[in-house]
Amino acid sequence: MMTAEPVLDSAFVEAALGDRLRRRLGPDARFERAVIDSRQTRPGDLFVALPGEQTDGHQHAAAAVAAGATGCLLARDVDGVDAVARFIVDDPLAALQHLGAAWRDRLTGLEVVGVTGNVGKTTTKLLTAAVLRARYRVQASEQNYNNEIGVPLCLLELRPETQRAVIEMGMYTTGEIALFCEWARPRIGIVLNVGPVHLERAGSIENIARAKRELVEALPSDGHAVLNADDPYVRDMVGATEARVWLFGEAGRADVRGDTPVSHGRGGFEFTLSAPGASRRVHVPLPGAHLMSNVLAAATAGLADGLTFEEVADAIEALDVPSRLRILELPGDITLLDDSYNANPASMLAALDLLVEIPGRHVALLGDMLELGSEAEPAHERVGHRAAQVLDVLFTVGDLGRRISETAFADGLAGVRHLGSTDEAFEAVSAVLQPGDALLVKGSHALALDTVVERLVRAAGGGAS
Repeated sequence: MMTAEPVLDSAFVEAALGDRLRRRLGPDARFERAVIDSRQTRPGDLFVALPGEQTDGHQHAAAAVAAGATGCLLARDVDGVDAVARFIVDDPLAALQHLGAAWRDRLTGLEVVGVTGNVGKTTTKLLTAAVLRARYRVQASEQNYNNEIGVPLCLLELRPETQRAVIEMGMYTTGEIALFCEWARPRIGIVLNVGPVHLERAGSIENIARAKRELVEALPSDGHAVLNADDPYVRDMVGATEARVWLFGEAGRADVRGDTPVSHGRGGFEFTLSAPGASRRVHVPLPGAHLMSNVLAAATAGLADGLTFEEVADAIEALDVPSRLRILELPGDITLLDDSYNANPASMLAALDLLVEIPGRHVALLGDMLELGSEAEPAHERVGHRAAQVLDVLFTVGDLGRRISETAFADGLAGVRHLGSTDEAFEAVSAVLQPGDALLVKGSHALALDTVVERLVRAAGGGAS
């Protein structure tokens, strides 16, 4: 006897919430997914009203309904939503989390791949999804849904026909990833790296490693732990699971190995992909040889999930995934690397390495890397040392960014200038750019360096491609 596919509708929400539901109002409805931002609402969405840093979601429920939401999850009834289904609960966030876990439980044909690490989660998630699509119906949100709000939102996006879901799992401290695993129940877990990001909240690098290890510990005995052999903290997680362990990396002990990478700049890079009994030179159509570790993680997950080596290699060569890094071509043959979304020590050094792969004079506008705790000063100094080795001109912004420029200048880089604002940064960068230059803009999102990028593009006549 065949079991009917589950339906994300009013009946499901009411049954799943159980005693959490105080009142059920309005008509029955079906839902495509859950959203928390009225500006992102599409027809068929269930709007969840959460309190935010600047505003309360209840103030925007009517706007969500006007945009097509067919239901609202609320702590109190509000005006302007009478025409849709309403579910009144004490705690909308806890209810959202419970709904996400309940919906995942209903998807009996689904297997989940969890991805964690301090650097590269989103990229690896999208790469892994692309590889798995060689055989399976796969979903992976392009958003970085990786926290106590994002993971249940991601789960509620999943469709009954989906066979594989790839989900990011971030953390600020211990206990969070373990909770995400209770909701998502991953069978494959990828741990990319352990670094000093969020050190101010986690307290120590050991606590960060302990938090990442929660994904490995949660895997079932018939699951697969995909671990970075090149990171000692990750390598030490081998004994933390009953699942089969797959090591990836450049290290000789890796099960899936990458060797002799060669960059072709904007044309991508190539390397030799090796697994037990197989080896092949593959071309990755994505810029930046620093992505080899992410590609290896995705390849290993594919092999762990039953793909053949040739299926994996073919999928790598066909990769076409969005990236936070944008490569823009400005008039005058100026290449602009817009990596202004976020920054941490590993990604900052990788971005500088990518810049060097592009021909021309190398210019960078770099800003603070935040939430590094006691590692902040030495991390910014390391970036300064590397900047002095590879750059022709360096601009910095932010209190910690000043440490980058001071270190680079002390190392002998003459073309260094620290700036007090994004306005100054735009003026200074505009004044120094020459035809044929390659420019990198990177810093933590709080510095708003993306506004400098936008102004540079506008000043170029909007002619970026």
